[in-house]
Amino acid sequence: MAGICQTSMYLGDVVVMYNQKLRPRRMRITPAMRAMVRETTLSAKDFVYPIFVVPGEHVKEEIPSMPNCYHLSVDNAVELAKEIAALGIPAVEVFGLPEYKDADGSSAWDPTSPVQRAIKAIKATVPELMIVGDVCLCQYTTHGHCGHLEGHYVDNDKTLKLLQKVAVSQAEAGADIIAPSDMMDGRVAAIREALDEHGFQNVSIMSYAVKYASGYYGPFRDAADSAPQFGDRRQYQMDPANAREALKEVDLDVMEGADIIMVKPALAYLDVVRQVRDHIHHPVAVYNVSGEYAMVKAAAANGWIDEKRIVLETLTSMKRAGADIIITYHAMDAARWLKEEE
Repeated sequence: MAGICQTSMYLGDVVVMYNQKLRPRRMRITPAMRAMVRETTLSAKDFVYPIFVVPGEHVKEEIPSMPNCYHLSVDNAVELAKEIAALGIPAVEVFGLPEYKDADGSSAWDPTSPVQRAIKAIKATVPELMIVGDVCLCQYTTHGHCGHLEGHYVDNDKTLKLLQKVAVSQAEAGADIIAPSDMMDGRVAAIREALDEHGFQNVSIMSYAVKYASGYYGPFRDAADSAPQFGDRRQYQMDPANAREALKEVDLDVMEGADIIMVKPALAYLDVVRQVRDHIHHPVAVYNVSGEYAMVKAAAANGWIDEKRIVLETLTSMKRAGADIIITYHAMDAARWLKEEE
């Protein structure tokens, strides 16, 4: 074609023709240009920050395997919630350590437990902050499994009745979103039924629909004192080798009434995130879990990586894969860094 210069490049026996007038680098030449054509934009409004509440007052104890994350008493959790909201982060997810444990985890639905008290206190003090309640039993049971045991087997249907109690107790405390993470079959339908029966039709469900039996959860189990006392959770959490099964779990939870679908962990499962995003029209959440966080913090502490750059690149990859919501322990730092770049 007249006016267009073509040049041949030889790569072994392959001749590659390219057009010198077509230069993608023009779109990368300055920060302003890169920003203008950027396909994926990360924002503090994409984040949910997890917090860990514990019994007592004036407690702020760093979690050894999760630097800059803390066990907080309710009073300090409220103060942290103020900082989170001021950074433009729209939501927190509340986890907790109870004052007592038993075989069925009854402290999980006790209105005087730290989680319920924290939800109530944060909602009263920072009403604009969305609160996600984690519904599971592992940190509340003496055995560390996510439901009612029959021998060494977690009884699915008996567990559903316990999860209903937890969900209702958190909604009564003021949770905006209930997030079941137990991986029992039918839990979304059971929780939706219980919430509706108690007048909480407007409380949403964010289902841990695709939760893998992952090695990336180690630091969280220290933080929540939730390691199983025997065996593991592979009988109810998903096999990391399976992707098609993820879509089946998603379909079931959507049919049962889930409002938001989650994939957990995030970083090692971005292919699954993309498949889920392409499969449904619901909002998709990912959980950037404790092991992913701890690896970055350890490498940064040793001077091996640029923490800010790695964190923002990692979170952007989750958004690019299709996540609308990112639950991450990096949320507060990332929100500050993004603010600096504005």
